[in-house]
Amino acid sequence: MSSVGFIYDPIFLEHDTGARHPENAGRLRAILAAIEPLRERLLFLEPKPAPLDVLALVHSSFHIEFIEEKSLEEEAIDGDTQVSSNSFEAALMAVGAGVEAVDRIYSGEIKSAFCAVRPPGHHATSTQAMGFCLFNNVAITARYAQSMGYEKVMIIDFDVHHGNGTQEIFYEDSTVFYFSTHEYPAYPGSGAADERGGGEGEGFTHNFPLRAFSADDDILPIYEEELLLDVESFNPDVILVSAGYDLHVADPLAQLQVTTEGIKRIVEAITQSSEVPKIFMLEGGYNLKALGESVAETLKVMMRPAFS
Repeated sequence: MSSVGFIYDPIFLEHDTGARHPENAGRLRAILAAIEPLRERLLFLEPKPAPLDVLALVHSSFHIEFIEEKSLEEEAIDGDTQVSSNSFEAALMAVGAGVEAVDRIYSGEIKSAFCAVRPPGHHATSTQAMGFCLFNNVAITARYAQSMGYEKVMIIDFDVHHGNGTQEIFYEDSTVFYFSTHEYPAYPGSGAADERGGGEGEGFTHNFPLRAFSADDDILPIYEEELLLDVESFNPDVILVSAGYDLHVADPLAQLQVTTEGIKRIVEAITQSSEVPKIFMLEGGYNLKALGESVAETLKVMMRPAFS
């Protein structure tokens, strides 16, 4: 049995954002096709819808009800963030994928997991959906992991866009370390280097803003040097990864120039940074070929024995 779980449900294809929307069901179809040669080496797992009390670990009851109502009404939340009649169910299942990953790791069935989910999550704040995101999947997974005894959680976010929602949720929290590389200035406008947390959380947010057209040589030292220092200092019990593949040179929505090989080396640095369990949660990535290839490379790295 593989030590790597691949968590997916067909309901994610039913989150209909419209044929021309970049965050569409074709993204997951491309991933499934690209990882087909790896199928025998992965443990395919199906999530269950997250209970509302798990969503409430991060989101207000008003926010949860608002997303459900918008989904039922098939009414867009904003110009970027579209919903359909199945979006609320898909969003619950996306959160449920993180819960499933934590449960399976906690029981010892797997050592790591990749959650191939949509809608994505890292832009969603505790009270607002935005940037294609309805619920903050990785933030809720972090809180759920803490409820299961993983006291110190590190979130690593390599999406090209800054995870403003994740940062906001944990900005004054010393038990969750948020580490992010992203194009800056770019949507959503947050993630400056001087945003380092507040109150008890000061120093537990570490942003690495990158200029447009930054490439492998610019981003890799951050993961191969700076990340290792932060992991060693924080000493997390579990690492969660907001895995956004729109940093790829072929992606149409941003201007970083990271190659597939560069993404593979980022994932290698993450997996080798610590022996603790790791959960990757899909965020962005809108060139279908690059997305499929990058996820396949991610899984290949995850399946290697990182430590002997």
